[in-house]
Amino acid sequence: MHRVLLREVVIDAPSETFAATRAFWAAALLTEAQQVERFPEFTVMPQPAALSWVGLQNIGPEKTARYHLDIETDDVDSEVNRLKQLGAVQVAAGRAWVVMQDPSGLLFDVVPAESPWFEERSRLVQ
Repeated sequence: MHRVLLREVVIDAPSETFAATRAFWAAALLTEAQQVERFPEFTVMPQPAALSWVGLQNIGPEKTARYHLDIETDDVDSEVNRLKQLGAVQVAAGRAWVVMQDPSGLLFDVVPAESPWFEERSRLVQ
């Protein structure tokens, strides 16, 4: 058994519009955008006007802007297998996460549990 939680909305923006997108969403959600030093393609927005974490990712040149969701879990492999059984497809693997696609083609990530509210808000998969 393992636990899952929809943790984060990530705004994926191409390089040419990334600065404007970051400034817009920081102002819209009344927060300050902060680049992640260790992984500069990512930006966090602490304490946004949102129920979940909100982040931004610079997806590079010539790509289409989109959103993706992060599903947090205490067992990435088990959750990936469960989601495959439900109809998702694995697209790629990152440093500690797995990129997947839902049946309609939308991307999402399965990530290790890190949020301070994971124990409180996550649900047990049986």
